[in-house]
Amino acid sequence: MKHAFAVALALALATGSAAAHDYKLGDVTIDHPWSRATPKGAKVAGGYVKVTNGGAAADRLVGGTFAASRGVEIHEMSSDGGVMKMRQLKSGLEVKPGATVELKPGSYHLMFTDLTRPLTAGERVKGTLVFEKAGTVEVEYTVESIGGAPAKSGMHH
Repeated sequence: MKHAFAVALALALATGSAAAHDYKLGDVTIDHPWSRATPKGAKVAGGYVKVTNGGAAADRLVGGTFAASRGVEIHEMSSDGGVMKMRQLKSGLEVKPGATVELKPGSYHLMFTDLTRPLTAGERVKGTLVFEKAGTVEVEYTVESIGGAPAKSGMHH
């Protein structure tokens, strides 16, 4: 019986830590905020997350904070004639009703500017995401390896 309880407790803790990296704010669900480790001296880093709007009205990601930087901008990357271009989305990023927008490498992303220190794989960095309608939600970004990608959904660490 003690063994069964220990197994159940271990499973509950494992499930709880996985779910702890997903956030909900009103109709908006935020799935697995992450970034990549940075080399010493780097001044910028990218932030990535999946945002789902379960509501009936559009919302807009308009900003945020990241404890290891002095600023957060929302950017879009695109290819024009084989040349990658990046631009800041000064009015934010719309998330239509019922839609999911994934901020990921080579696409929409957060740009953490003026880093105050290098990011190290395995650490978690506190921050916020700010939505025009839903408001502000506190999140933690998991830092993956320099060339890393996030753990698959349901496999968060």
